[in-house]
Amino acid sequence: MKKLKRVLGALGMLSLLAIVLTACGSRKSLSQQDVLQNDRASNTITWGVKADTKLFGLMDVKDNQVKGFDVDIAKAITKRILGKNGQAKFVQVTSQTRIPLLKNGNIDAIIATMTITPEREKQVDFSTSYFDAGQSLLVKKGSNVKSVKDLNKTGTKVLGVTGANSVANIKKYAPKARVLELSDYAQAMTALKSGQGVALTTDNGILYGMASQNPGYKVVGGAFTKEPYGIAINKGQGAFKKEVNQALKEIEADGTYNRILKKWFGNVAGFNYKEAAR
Repeated sequence: MKKLKRVLGALGMLSLLAIVLTACGSRKSLSQQDVLQNDRASNTITWGVKADTKLFGLMDVKDNQVKGFDVDIAKAITKRILGKNGQAKFVQVTSQTRIPLLKNGNIDAIIATMTITPEREKQVDFSTSYFDAGQSLLVKKGSNVKSVKDLNKTGTKVLGVTGANSVANIKKYAPKARVLELSDYAQAMTALKSGQGVALTTDNGILYGMASQNPGYKVVGGAFTKEPYGIAINKGQGAFKKEVNQALKEIEADGTYNRILKKWFGNVAGFNYKEAAR
């Protein structure tokens, strides 16, 4: 009798396991679910933002909050999509981790100084451009490097960040230069200060932020590429993408965009606020 009970018990456990596995198998992964529907149900949009990029997304150690242009734009879009009580949740990303986190469903969208490129469009969908940047150079004041042409010398070391579009661009515009890739902008700035490279390259908006934190360095050479930033969204999320684009259009039309732009870039030396305004 005891043996029969053990057998029945084992069969019961197997049946329960089968039900659980069947339920799990039939349940869509996070990345395949309807993002807009989920966000409306939770009244929250989860954004991937950078926390090491002054002006766009930087961690404020006083209150452990990420602050910047990207963060404020994300908050404004959230309110447009979900209403005044909608909540924006932020997850820190880097140039390396942002697409994997989006594809895995850990975040709903990326707003993290991400240039719209044909290569990236194969992996994700993009909103319309929300910021038009251009790649430039950050050098120590007094440096002989004045433009990207000065980097095209055999053995010249240039610093960049892994996963950033700027690394591929510098190889195109200065093919003879050697590129040292770091994991984030904080490490890249430290490397520039320690003389591991003669220049740090990325988008000018990011570099202006770094220059404002490091008075001994300046942005040079003007913009030698065009880098339109877009909000990245998983493929197959057409309804969510449509809402994001509509929200962008609305905040540009009612002046919200320009107020946020002026808040973060209005007094940045070298940045042409009027040219960037919409």
